[in-house]
Amino acid sequence: MPLVPIWDLPDVPKGELPPHLELQRTRVLCNSDAPIHTENVQYSGAYASMGVDNSVRLDQFRNNFKVEVIRLSEDEIEFDMMGIDAAIANAFRRILIAELPTMAIEKVLIANNTSVIQDEVLAHRLGLIPIKVDPRLFDYMSEIDEPNEKNTIVFKLHVRCKIGGRRLTVKSDELKWLPNGSEFPLSAEKSTSTSASNSKPKTYTSFRCSQDSLPEFSNDPIALKHPDIIVAKLGSGQEIELEAHAVKGMGKTHAKWSPVATAWYRMLPEVELLQELKGEMAEKLVKKCPVNVFDIEDLGNGKKRATVARPRACTLCRECIREEGWDKYVALHRVKDHFIFTIESTGALPPEVLFTEAVKILEDKCERVITELS
Repeated sequence: MPLVPIWDLPDVPKGELPPHLELQRTRVLCNSDAPIHTENVQYSGAYASMGVDNSVRLDQFRNNFKVEVIRLSEDEIEFDMMGIDAAIANAFRRILIAELPTMAIEKVLIANNTSVIQDEVLAHRLGLIPIKVDPRLFDYMSEIDEPNEKNTIVFKLHVRCKIGGRRLTVKSDELKWLPNGSEFPLSAEKSTSTSASNSKPKTYTSFRCSQDSLPEFSNDPIALKHPDIIVAKLGSGQEIELEAHAVKGMGKTHAKWSPVATAWYRMLPEVELLQELKGEMAEKLVKKCPVNVFDIEDLGNGKKRATVARPRACTLCRECIREEGWDKYVALHRVKDHFIFTIESTGALPPEVLFTEAVKILEDKCERVITELS
């Protein structure tokens, strides 16, 4: 932006900011070397001398805030959030990663493992396998709670490679859901004496009923999201026999409970042509961009000019303005209050449900703060 003497600036109506200040307030300017004006002006009286109220008002937020879904699939959603601050967008991102609960394998009871994978490595691999089940249907399990049908999911894995047979690849589909709970009896030291010799032996769980008899699981049985995840490879005569117990937890405790593969956002890019580029200059500009933001428009009679065809695809690599002098033709901005948000679910819950749950958690946090301050 060229420097203009202050006495040459046009008069600005009271209650409005000059164009250059309005641009700094609402946009990040991307120069060829580095972005500038990246900060947000939070002080309510920052522009009081110009008659502009910079405070955040609830009615203004309601009118400006919008959510527009751009793309939605089974495990991924991309949407635009407009009219919010970067701190709120980042709060949603952190909640999605660390504070939304899921079910993940926490305890592994290994009866036999003669594979080359150590017990602790095998348990770690099992913990990272996503489980397709709604965590809202389960309770958290504390240290004093016994594993039951409302706080624990039990899987069984028993695979053996025949002696002399070919190497066997063990995949996640070998994990079988046990709706009645654990089948491993407690050791003599842990189990209590039974009054009758024909009583059922006590196991590592205390299920009062079968989970597949519960209405929430009768038509939608518990399963793993991906059946083709490689767990181990067995050689001739090797065997794995174990039980895996899944419980409810959060990503801030361990990454295996994080419901998202990734959750990220970026500011909406703006690409502006400051001058009309025709002929060879237009073709040169199109070739500069690695993501095809620019295109050629045919004006007829052999004349062509450059246009901004796909500004949303811009990654702000700044290749179009890196060469000296090109910043006179192209301007790159980012909109400070417009965020492109992408959520990739691991499969426990659909991505749109994850975002609504994150909104509820942020709302609860705000209510707790208001309660403590009142």
